[in-house]
Amino acid sequence: MGGGLMEPSRNIRRQPAWHVFASEFGEATLNEKGSGEYDPSFVITRLGAKVNRCLVAGLLERVEARETSSGQTMYQGQLRDPSGLMYFSVGDYDPESARESILGLSRALEEGETMHVMMVAKARWYQTDEGAIYTSLRPEEVVRIDPSRYSAWLARTANATLARLDAYERSQSVVSEGPAAMKEAGIPEHLIPGLSLALPHYDGASVEQYRLHVLQALDIAEGRMDAVRSEPTKLPVHGSEEGEGDGEGAASGGGSDDASDTMKQLIATLDQGQGVDYETLIRNMGARGFDAGLADTTLDALFDEGSILEPNFGWYRLVE
Repeated sequence: MGGGLMEPSRNIRRQPAWHVFASEFGEATLNEKGSGEYDPSFVITRLGAKVNRCLVAGLLERVEARETSSGQTMYQGQLRDPSGLMYFSVGDYDPESARESILGLSRALEEGETMHVMMVAKARWYQTDEGAIYTSLRPEEVVRIDPSRYSAWLARTANATLARLDAYERSQSVVSEGPAAMKEAGIPEHLIPGLSLALPHYDGASVEQYRLHVLQALDIAEGRMDAVRSEPTKLPVHGSEEGEGDGEGAASGGGSDDASDTMKQLIATLDQGQGVDYETLIRNMGARGFDAGLADTTLDALFDEGSILEPNFGWYRLVE
C-alpha cells in the first residue's frame, strides 16, 4: 500500500566517505552530476578521488553565523589540517544533529577553547559568475575528537593519499587505453573511474607538494610536530637539499638506524588492531625518502631481532 512512492529510495546507495586532505580537495575543479533526481554528484580531485562524501578532520578555526537572502541562518566555518583549509557550511535544511553540534562547538570556540573536529560531509562544488570554482562541505555528522583519534585519522588519510599518488603516477601511461588497461596495470578498481576523468581534465598534479603534506601529517601523528599551528610548515624530505652532499646515503633517505626507527613508528601509528600490511609500509617509507630496497631490508632486520612479528602473511605488528 503506497509502496510505489518509496521505490526510488531503494536504489539509492550511500556513497563511501573518502579520507582526503584539504589541499587535494580544495584544488579540485571537476565535478560530475547525476542525470536522475536521486543520482549522486561528485567532486573529482587531481589524484582521481571521486568524492560524494568525505571524512575530514582538523583544527576548528572559525564558525560564523550569516543571514541568507531568504532570511535563514547559515553557519560557515573552516577546519585546518596539515595541508590547508577545509570550508564548510550548515543551514536550516541540513541534519539537525549537525547544526546542534556546530552551534555547541561555536560556543566553545568563542570561549577560547582549542579543539580538533571530525566530520562526515557531502562534497559541494560551485562556480561563480566570473568563472572561479570553489569546493566546500556540508556536514552530516560532526564530533569533537581527542589527539589520539586525530592522529589515527591523519595516518589513515596519509596512507590513502599515498595510494592515490601511486595510482596517479602509474596511470599516466595507460589512461588513454581505457579502464581495462588501467586495471591490468594494477590500478585499484575504485580509483579507475575518477582517474579516467581527472587525467584528461587537469594539467597535472602537485605530486611533491602532496607528498610533503603526507610527511607533515605523519609527523603530527607520530608526535614530532605540534598539531596546533596557524599554517602548514615546509618540511625537508629525506635525501633532498639537506643531504645533497652525502652521496648515495642521502638518496636512500638515511641510514639503517633511521629506517628502523621510522619503520617502528609507522607500525605503531598505522596499526589499528590487525597489524599493518607490507604495501602500506613500503609506501609510507617511500614518502619519507627510504627506497623500497632499504625498507624491505629493514623489515627483515626488525623481524630477525624480534622487534616485530608477522601474525598473518604480509602483515606486521610491534612486539609488545
